[in-house]
Amino acid sequence: MERKGIKGIDRRTLLIGGGAGIGLIVAWAAWPRTYLPNLPVREGEAGFGAWLKIAPDGQVTVAVPQCEYGQGVFTTLPQIVADELGADWRRVGVEQAPLSPLYANALAAGEIFPGVLPERLRATHARRNALVLTGASTSMRQFEGPLREAGAAARAMLCQVAARRWGVEWTACDTANGFVVHDKQKIGFGELAAEAAGEEVPADLPLREGDGARLMGEPAPRLDAPGKVNGSANFAADIRLPDMVFAAIRQGPVGTVKLYSVDEGAARKVPGVLQIVKDERWVAAVANNSWAAQRALDAMKPRFEVATKVDSASIQAALDAALDGDGTRMESEGDLSATFRGARVVTAEYRVGVALHAAIEPMAATASFADGRCRIWMATQAPGLARAAVADVLGMSEGNVVIHPVFAGGSFGQNLEHDVAQQAALIAREVGKPVQLTWSRGETCLHDRYRAPAAARMTARLGSNGAVAGWLAKIAAPASGHELAARLMAGDGAIAAGLALAGSGDPAAVAGARPPYRIANLAVDHHPADIGLPTGYWRSGSHGATAFFTESFIDELAHVAQIEAHSFRIAMLGGEPRLARCLSTVATLGGWQGGLAGSGQGLACHAFRGSYIAVMVEASVGGDQRIKVDRIVAAVDCGRVVNPDVVQQQIEGGLIFGMAGALGATTGFTGNMAEARGFADLDLPRLADTPEIMIELIASEADPGGVSELAVPPVAPAIANAIHAATGVRLRQLPLIPGGE
Repeated sequence: MERKGIKGIDRRTLLIGGGAGIGLIVAWAAWPRTYLPNLPVREGEAGFGAWLKIAPDGQVTVAVPQCEYGQGVFTTLPQIVADELGADWRRVGVEQAPLSPLYANALAAGEIFPGVLPERLRATHARRNALVLTGASTSMRQFEGPLREAGAAARAMLCQVAARRWGVEWTACDTANGFVVHDKQKIGFGELAAEAAGEEVPADLPLREGDGARLMGEPAPRLDAPGKVNGSANFAADIRLPDMVFAAIRQGPVGTVKLYSVDEGAARKVPGVLQIVKDERWVAAVANNSWAAQRALDAMKPRFEVATKVDSASIQAALDAALDGDGTRMESEGDLSATFRGARVVTAEYRVGVALHAAIEPMAATASFADGRCRIWMATQAPGLARAAVADVLGMSEGNVVIHPVFAGGSFGQNLEHDVAQQAALIAREVGKPVQLTWSRGETCLHDRYRAPAAARMTARLGSNGAVAGWLAKIAAPASGHELAARLMAGDGAIAAGLALAGSGDPAAVAGARPPYRIANLAVDHHPADIGLPTGYWRSGSHGATAFFTESFIDELAHVAQIEAHSFRIAMLGGEPRLARCLSTVATLGGWQGGLAGSGQGLACHAFRGSYIAVMVEASVGGDQRIKVDRIVAAVDCGRVVNPDVVQQQIEGGLIFGMAGALGATTGFTGNMAEARGFADLDLPRLADTPEIMIELIASEADPGGVSELAVPPVAPAIANAIHAATGVRLRQLPLIPGGE
């Protein structure tokens, strides 16, 4: 059906950039479309919409569109369906969902690329472009509702069939442990599935009620664990294809213009080497084994032409210049100018260094050409974007590129990127065989999309009662969100139009900088810094930096006001009762002593992704001038909990990840190259460094919030505050290094 004013305009025409682009996107967003499920169904299976299918033996398989990288989505999302369906958890399986607009994650798009598109258009854009994304702790928040409805719909359809056989009302039937039941009668799901799949879903779809025989809130065993234990789970480097060869790659340093020279003769002398593939900014060696490919790279001694100079000094200089230059006001409340005018203020400056993702798995992808199609096996948090990028670099239609997502070994945002897939595809096309490309650990470090460094100048005025009357956070950081959107969604006209209209301030760069406290007059300014270094999404985004700035400065203000740090915070949390409860709970559980000098105790709290956390740390400085974290206590309110074991795992992992980001995981730069080339250079915590950890999950009936990133932001400020209590020295730079400032 054509509508007046948009006759003859196709999707590509609508998505033009520039000032008129947004108006056209609005018209495009109003254009109705229907998307049908494309979940593959094997012989004998019955499909129930986009989310689940049931086999004749009663096996329930749930489709999950998210990347499983250890956060537990292959368990928690199926658990929602199984709970609502009344399935037997022992008969529940999971498979990766196909790429489809029905699985679009608009919430992740808004969290990872905030401010790029108007909120009213975000969901439409995500669905139109099948924007399947994993990240920003959005899986549960985005998909709990659709999954619950899918389970309820399938339950109703099964009950309708069983009810006809029994001659009763379907609403009198229920489900439990994989059966439809009515009084003493019961029929297994498998016997009903084929007929039930053709039933109509009731217009008034009831959800399960009551606590009996529920899977919600139960520590159901993880569905991904058996395969990871017995080795049957496939990661990118596990893929094996007929006639497959192996490639190793060397990419130019930051700022590379082109590949300058290589010694191909030396490389070809390495036994097993088959071919050398060159691109403008990289060179790859292809061999019949990965060791030979890596040796050939070393032998060819590639050299690159570099246009700009990037090192630790230039990065810091760029942050300094930005902090002293003009900024864009991102948050504002009250009259800050009047509050500061003629007042005595407290100021402090903080810095956060570049950090690596340091996932256990290096970047890898396997590519194959057959039947006019390119197939890619890779761990990806954005399969649709990876497909588009591969199609673009090959000059092919997206319909001729197939992405096979596999498990990821960590990620922390690393697998949003798709350079390795593009490279593998180009190499496979060149050599005419399936190719597995694995970046070395050094290459993964040298070409990470790093956590953006940042500098903050914090200013506050204390009122007569000691509370904060005025607050100004000036944050210098690269526009990492805009950079990420432009890089990952190059060619998307809507994104281009949004970026053109977005201005210089980037909400992603200062995300989390607005304090959770009740402060009448406040402002947050972003000072964009051009550091010459590619940055990307790092677990918790900018919250890891902004929470460090906020919670460290709050601690300093409490000392200036001569008010105990816990009471100082609580007094300003009248508008955040859930966060206040977390803070009070952690103080009680941890045996908070008031942050007295010599106590070595520090507090911090944070709210984001719909969840709340407070952390208390006990830490000290050893004779070797290294920080030792002895104990971490956390209180968490993340709303309704689907699987408490998975939540516990994610909070524990987040605390350790936050500790790594506080004490290491960083690198300097020399000659346009990262100085860290492996785990040994990152000063990551080891098993012997792991502190005693205590976690309290606060019961809540609120909607589920994000969990996988929640524990990362408050750890660094809590450690810094603990070190101040232990030594009297205030550390204002990450990583925290005693005597380093």
